Amino acid sequence: MQFPDSVKQQSCQDCLSGQDLGFEIRMAFQPIIDWHTQQIVAYEALVRGPNGEGAGWVFSRINDSNKYYFDQACRVKAIETAARLKCSTYLNINFLPNAVYNPETCIKATIEAADLYGFDLTKLIFEVTEGEQIPDKAHLNRIFRSYAKRGFQTAIDDYGSGFATLDWLIELRPHLLKLDMELIRNIHLNCAKQFIVAKTIEQCELQGTKVLAEGIETKEELDYLVGIGVRLFQGYYFAKPALEALTPLEGLTGMKALN
Repeated sequence: MQFPDSVKQQSCQDCLSGQDLGFEIRMAFQPIIDWHTQQIVAYEALVRGPNGEGAGWVFSRINDSNKYYFDQACRVKAIETAARLKCSTYLNINFLPNAVYNPETCIKATIEAADLYGFDLTKLIFEVTEGEQIPDKAHLNRIFRSYAKRGFQTAIDDYGSGFATLDWLIELRPHLLKLDMELIRNIHLNCAKQFIVAKTIEQCELQGTKVLAEGIETKEELDYLVGIGVRLFQGYYFAKPALEALTPLEGLTGMKALN
């Protein structure tokens, strides 16, 4: 994987300060629920534009020339905002594997940001989305191994919508696997989806990978997944992403339904 020399020469301080993208980025946070303990165990940081514009608006302005700086700026912004909001749970940060030219070098900026803003490094989980085309499987494997060596947890996001197969799951061995919302939607009515999810859960149990169902929108979806052993959930049924805010447990609509 080739990157411009100008990118390779960037110092860690450059990564920390970020490259001017021409627009401001902000972060929204969506809670992740442990159904067994009835607690919020993490928040996923989701990039937004300066006025709260969605991720699509932001990514339409990202290209090969600024992708590296964007990836680093997102990490720093997520950590800075979470620290300012006094986030004490895990923090899930998305990363672009095609923007990581050297895992060890890019990790340094993350560590510096956590140190600068006083965020606990052991609470970071790095997610790679299935939606991005991964041309180099070995490169992604190196990233996962490097992050794990540093004590960071790793996750595959949107599983079932893109590149990953059971072979990828077995080789990458993420700490967390997030089932894509398309697999979750009306799963209680769809035998094919049920079969795929059951096989995925079976493999995850064998290798010690936790399973999270994202995109939960109805009680029926939740009930079915709880019934087959899933305990981690994320979706509008509980809370939409909140711009620069952490939705508290008492603010989750899905939890209110229990009372």
